[in-house]
Amino acid sequence: MPDSDALLAALDPEQREVASTFGVPVCVIAGAGTGKTRAITHRIAYGCATGAYDPAAVLAVTFTTRAAGELRGRLRGLGFPRVQARTFHSAALRQAQYFWPTAMGHELPRVSDARAAMMAEAAGRLLGHRAEPGTLRDLLTEVSWAKVSNVPPADYAELASGQGREVAAVDPAGVARIYARYEKVKADRGVIDFDDVLLCTVALLSDHDDVRAQVRRTYRHVVVDEYQDVSPLQQSLLELWLGEQRPDLCVVGDPAQTIHSFAGARASYLTGFARRHPDAAVIRLVRDYRSTQQVVDVANRVLHSRGRAEGVRLVAQGGSGPQPRYTQCATEADEAAHVATWLSGLITDGVPPGELAVLYRIHAQSPAYEAALSSAGVPFTLRSAEGFFARPEVRNAVIALRGQQQADTGGPLEAVRGVLAGQGWTTEPPTGQGQARERWESLAALVALAEQFVADRPHASLADLLTELDERARVEHAPAGAGVTLSTLHAAKGLEWEGVALVGAQEGTLPFSLAQSPEQVAEEQRLFYVGITRAKRHLSISWASSRNGGGGRRKPSRFLDGIRPDIGASQPARGSRKSRARAKPNCRVCGGALQPGAELKLGRHLDCPSSYDERTWELLREWRRQEAAAANLPAFCVFTDATLMAIAERRPADTGQLLGIAGVGRSKVDKYGDAVFAILGEESSVAPPG
Repeated sequence: MPDSDALLAALDPEQREVASTFGVPVCVIAGAGTGKTRAITHRIAYGCATGAYDPAAVLAVTFTTRAAGELRGRLRGLGFPRVQARTFHSAALRQAQYFWPTAMGHELPRVSDARAAMMAEAAGRLLGHRAEPGTLRDLLTEVSWAKVSNVPPADYAELASGQGREVAAVDPAGVARIYARYEKVKADRGVIDFDDVLLCTVALLSDHDDVRAQVRRTYRHVVVDEYQDVSPLQQSLLELWLGEQRPDLCVVGDPAQTIHSFAGARASYLTGFARRHPDAAVIRLVRDYRSTQQVVDVANRVLHSRGRAEGVRLVAQGGSGPQPRYTQCATEADEAAHVATWLSGLITDGVPPGELAVLYRIHAQSPAYEAALSSAGVPFTLRSAEGFFARPEVRNAVIALRGQQQADTGGPLEAVRGVLAGQGWTTEPPTGQGQARERWESLAALVALAEQFVADRPHASLADLLTELDERARVEHAPAGAGVTLSTLHAAKGLEWEGVALVGAQEGTLPFSLAQSPEQVAEEQRLFYVGITRAKRHLSISWASSRNGGGGRRKPSRFLDGIRPDIGASQPARGSRKSRARAKPNCRVCGGALQPGAELKLGRHLDCPSSYDERTWELLREWRRQEAAAANLPAFCVFTDATLMAIAERRPADTGQLLGIAGVGRSKVDKYGDAVFAILGEESSVAPPG
């Protein structure tokens, strides 16, 4: 049995208060990086160690399987593997499957994973045509919101209209009819869906006193993590678990990280906890152990820049670090290139790629960063989303473009615009929300890629463009954990990295253009705050003045008002000497300024003369091929072509000279240096240094 005093001694004063306060309901307002998981797992362990808790009588619930797994892992490490730590849905499903046969006389209906197919059937019958994939996803989102908000089909249209909820091409009354039809399709198949799990469990506990009493006898100590994300349906289930006697209850959350209101989350359950429980102890965790003082300062200023905000004012415990960088770029392509250069510099300085992230508002922003990182030789992985080229709308568009190759008479850009117009792309974004808007953004991003390609290669053909798209798709991501993470801000919640590039911080993107009401804008502000607080030490915030040269001028995000310095286009904010030195590299041949990408790697303009031995170049490439194959990595994860060419040109004689080549960091020298020097040494007798 763990020593109870030792459990408390491992905590700071506020965490210790969380762990040792019993006999009253406890509400923990836990800021980002303040150790809430540590506090609640030590609370459970301390209660078990002192005899206040029976481990089998504890139920800890959270929202994701990853978070539930982390709770279980920490509790096992503290010596209490019997404690139940589950998601809301997992706990509800377990109870429903156990009690349903006795209470209802038959097994709980099977939980179907064919939601999209059932929605397609329901929508198709009422719309009279096959619904687009984006429309189906929006409809599923609306049905899910309705269920967790306790809104039946008959009430949907009125409530959705009042809250400004929209689905492209389907009015609220139509959504209500499709919702009702979807429920009938499920009933005809004898199945339930993911959201029905909670509804079934709530109905079971509400209607059967004996079942409700048995559940309450089993779980006498309840802990709810991420309580700011609770929906009305989850709150109903929680109240059924608790009953009027109110067993030991602890809720933990941060109203400043409420970013799922559109999906039904209501932070008011957290912020109003003390009003519902007058005897509650409210404890605030404010010590941020994740981030430096500089990052925390920005987070606090962003959160409170538009008046008083719910949540805590963080107090940094991570020491001092570099100042965050603020960069205004002319276009989105320039912004992506700037971010790739910044990340390359951090990797060269020894930060592992897996400790870096690029965070953006929507998935459709990713292709510019996929392309820029590929060009810079920086491995990356996409989190919680399909790669850009794997998205159905992008795949279909590329297939359609292949069919246009024989008729390529007007140039690749005209072909792209014509084909994508037939796929649903328009020059202006659609009204509506969610997947329909993201589908349009994906197609718009493909148009932007074509525009940039044609700008760089004015005489290229459609076949050339398709070859470029194929190459980008081929190197789309690195193995998980081996590269820079590309993620939406929503998917990044709960994670942390040594360095974070928060991109697209301009009006229309952050806050997103569809956020119109004060409540929606406030949620966008919280989303920005969440992104900032993912960074431990290095933080870059950037924005683009125009969409790849068109679409009019765009303003920096209002969330940066009074925070960002007054800077010109493409000039980073004041930082370290090393950062300033990197900002203006010059060609070693002609002395002119270099552009990000291959020119930086080579240290010269692409059209400036170079001298390297062809055999050395081929030996380096063959060695790289074998090395990448053995590690099951794309070749550029070892060294890019530009870096290999720079090695062949400069023929470094020692580690210091090798480290002086862009794209070669300490870890790569340690891993590949001997092999590179062996190749260069083998060639020295037949090829003088270039």
